[in-house]
Amino acid sequence: MISSWAIVAIIAIVVWGAVQYAKARAGIISDENGNERLAPRDDGRSLAEIDAARREVTELRERVKVLERIVTDSNGGDAREQARISAEIEALRGLPASRKEPSE
Repeated sequence: MISSWAIVAIIAIVVWGAVQYAKARAGIISDENGNERLAPRDDGRSLAEIDAARREVTELRERVKVLERIVTDSNGGDAREQARISAEIEALRGLPASRKEPSE
């Protein structure tokens, strides 16, 4: 029969192995002093591509902010009043030019 200390040792070794495996999958490496850091990854993308992607993300965030502002502003009372006035102006543009009334 296996002693309880042997079971504890086996479990400790399995847990240690799982932790080491997780670190390796995450790209964490240790130097000779035991300091851990992320391993540099070379996924084939140049620095220019990474900067372009960051700029694009920034631009998209700005667009989302503008769209959120448009959506929230169009539901206010002032926005409804502006839409009503705009509709009246468009309706007036559709009328024919001012007619001269016949003299009496």
